Amino acid sequence: MADASRHDRTARQLRLLSDALDTGRLGPVRRLINTLSPAEIANLLESLPTPKRSLVWGLVDPEDDGEVLVHVGEDVRESLIAEMDADELVAAVEDLDIDDLADIAEDLPDQVIAEVLRSMDRENRDRLEQVLSFPEGSAGRLMNPDVVTVRADTTVDVVLRYLRLRGELPDHTDYLFVVSRRHQYLGRVSLSSLLTHETSTPINELIDDEQSAIPAGTSEREVANQFSDHDWVSAPVVDESNILLGRITIDDVVDIIREQAEHQALGAAGLGEDEDLFSPVGRAMRRRLVWLFVNLCTAFIAANVVGNFEGTIDKLVALAVLMPMVAGLGGNAGTQVLALTIRGLALGQVGASNVLILLWKELRVALFNGLLMGAVLGLIVYAWFRNPGLSLVIFVALTVNLLLAAMVGVTIPLLLRRMGFDPALGSGIFLTALTDSLGFFTFLGLATLVLME
Repeated sequence: MADASRHDRTARQLRLLSDALDTGRLGPVRRLINTLSPAEIANLLESLPTPKRSLVWGLVDPEDDGEVLVHVGEDVRESLIAEMDADELVAAVEDLDIDDLADIAEDLPDQVIAEVLRSMDRENRDRLEQVLSFPEGSAGRLMNPDVVTVRADTTVDVVLRYLRLRGELPDHTDYLFVVSRRHQYLGRVSLSSLLTHETSTPINELIDDEQSAIPAGTSEREVANQFSDHDWVSAPVVDESNILLGRITIDDVVDIIREQAEHQALGAAGLGEDEDLFSPVGRAMRRRLVWLFVNLCTAFIAANVVGNFEGTIDKLVALAVLMPMVAGLGGNAGTQVLALTIRGLALGQVGASNVLILLWKELRVALFNGLLMGAVLGLIVYAWFRNPGLSLVIFVALTVNLLLAAMVGVTIPLLLRRMGFDPALGSGIFLTALTDSLGFFTFLGLATLVLME
């Protein structure tokens, strides 16, 4: 329901914005844009074709420019940055949180990064350089170094006076992190504990040490899994010596989860999750051409299989009518298994210890579905062509192809991961190629054996 509400809201905003743009009056457009959050503006910009996007981008409040750049995809960000001069970019990004600035730093021109670094005080400059020193996709790159720490040998009164002196807390602060003299992570103290205990209470009596810190080298995917498993709002990040480096907050994890979902949805077709919906034709063509070429090569394999049975098809034209059904049903069944396997790999639920159990379960599901669908299709074929041999062939072929589809749907992602590739990337293309080729071969091969005597 939440997704539907968000989609409806975006569609309504896009319709209002398009109507306002069509009038040619920019005042209503500016007022509409300035009622939206940076994330909503980013979503609308990604929904607009390039000419309208440029116009709307020029009407966004400059104070929101940096946050909007953080929320848009890489392709759209690149196009928006290209429309800004160096001074505008510096003004847009210099007040961003360290983790957000690190997230888009590689997309900014070198002169802009240099100017931003010069405008920072030494502490923040060191923090940014520290975050950028970690590889992309790691917890260290995701973290924000701005954390509130306290010592275990103080009291609630001292901490409360420190917080009042500080004046404000970073967003999503639910716990303060307790550290040693060497800044090693010891545990956390909730804000609710500070407010509900006597001011003379020692901090070491309130420490919650159940939350383990996240090593800086942990992958984003594992970070998201831990937040999901433990319902964290924030989590500390430490180095190899357990020195507290920063923290990760739930807003960043939500972005990771959304990116993972987009990656799984688009990656199976060989598309990147950051591809601009309205990217230039040339760029979109080049990106897709690689996978289309792969698809062309696999299509030749399927065509070659069909060509080898040309004589059989000539003698029984009904085969040409029916063989797309066998291949199509196999492809659909394989896609279901493929999606399940990729999801399991992404969540760490599929591994060497249980892959054979998963494969055996999917083969049994495929067998039962194949027998049921094959029987239904066999009866339809008999009523259509009055050929019991043809009904038997399509019954057996469909059952066999669903079994093959289940095997391929489980093994393709595992093989891609074993070879060091992303299991989601292009897996759908390989699945289609195999289910088509094997489906045609099974159906036409059986037809040759049974019907051509």
